[in-house]
Amino acid sequence: MTMNLFTIFDPSTSLKLSFNWISLLMPMILIPKMYWLTPSKIQSIFNLINMKMFNEYKNLSNKYFTNIFMFNKLMMFILLLNFMSLMPYIFNSTSHMSVTMSMSLPIWMTLMLYGWIKKFNMMLYHMVPKNTPTLLMPLMVLIETISNLIRPLTLSIRMSANMIAGHLLMSLISNQFYNNMNLFMMILLIQTLLMILEMSVNCIQAYVFSTLSILYSNEI
Repeated sequence: MTMNLFTIFDPSTSLKLSFNWISLLMPMILIPKMYWLTPSKIQSIFNLINMKMFNEYKNLSNKYFTNIFMFNKLMMFILLLNFMSLMPYIFNSTSHMSVTMSMSLPIWMTLMLYGWIKKFNMMLYHMVPKNTPTLLMPLMVLIETISNLIRPLTLSIRMSANMIAGHLLMSLISNQFYNNMNLFMMILLIQTLLMILEMSVNCIQAYVFSTLSILYSNEI
């Protein structure tokens, strides 16, 4: 039973090629383009979300505008991938560590390399918080080092685990539909509530990923 449930996250192969990963390119098609002078409803909603997130990241970030644009687009990219995974027959790419780690690891490595090369003294200063007792300084350095090293893992595992948990729960409940046809209405209601919950989780995970990334960049 468990093996059959987890196979929904396995990319199926055809002609020894995994075509499910093409879903990573679909956000480029879904992002609306400015073809008309009067924007459409989709374009207006997309612009509204972009402006709201840009203003919020501008308050969080103390860096350049290019930094804000990068994390804003990263948030929109993850959000579109998460929402597409709720559609039928579309591969859930964000549930794989290979996708989430490929986004978190380059960001973390870039910040660490820039910090230790360009701002070496500031990186050492962050290792020991202000007013730390002398006896606790070696322990604080160890704790801060471990926390910095596990940041890409926490970013990637958090999103993958939440995406897997939501899809597995919906799969478990949908399997009960075939066994208990008399409970159709109750299962349909639970699935609807779970779908709404999963949509909110998708938004939260995209927001958390980009917000934590921009907060990590503020420390450099």
